[in-house]
Amino acid sequence: MLGDATGHGLGPQNMSLLIGMAVALTIVLLRNRQARRLRVEMLWVRPVIFTVLVGASLVAEPPVLTPLALTILAVGLVLGGALGWQRGRLMHIEVDPETHMLRSQASPLGLIFIVVLMVIRFGLRGFLFQYASQWHLPLVAVSDAFLLFILGLFATQGLEMWLRAQRLLTEARAGGPTSV
Repeated sequence: MLGDATGHGLGPQNMSLLIGMAVALTIVLLRNRQARRLRVEMLWVRPVIFTVLVGASLVAEPPVLTPLALTILAVGLVLGGALGWQRGRLMHIEVDPETHMLRSQASPLGLIFIVVLMVIRFGLRGFLFQYASQWHLPLVAVSDAFLLFILGLFATQGLEMWLRAQRLLTEARAGGPTSV
C-alpha cells in the first residue's frame, strides 16, 4: 500500500505534494540560471511579511508555553537562523564596477541545500507527529517550530546578503573587489 489513512507514506496527498515540489524546483532551477538584480533595499520585505504571517499563526493557535514548548520553539528559530546564514553565504553577489548595480545568483549548491532541508522536514514531520505523544511533545509547538525555522531561515539569509552587499558596495566605491 502506498499510503494509509494517517497521511504517512506515499498516498495521493503526499504524491501531489511531491509532484508540486518537483514542478516548483524545476521552475526555480530555470529561473536561477542567470544572475538577477539584487535590490538591497527590499531584502527586509520577505522576512517582515513572514514574521506577520507566523505571528498571526501563533496568535490564532498559540502553543501552551511550557519550558519544553519554549525550548522546541527556540531550537526551531535558532536552527533556521543558522541555516539561513549558510544559505545566504551560498548566494553569489556581484557589483557592476561602473554603475554599482548589485546582481545575485543562487548557486546550485544553495538549491540542493533547500531541497535537502525540505526532504528532512518532510520526513521529520511525519516521524515527530507519529511519536509526539510517546515523547510527550506538544504538537502545536512542534508545528510552530517549523514555522519559526523558516522565519529564521529567511531573516538571517536576508541579513547575511545585506551585510555582504553593503561591504561590496563600499569596496566597489573605493575601487576594490566587486564580487563574492
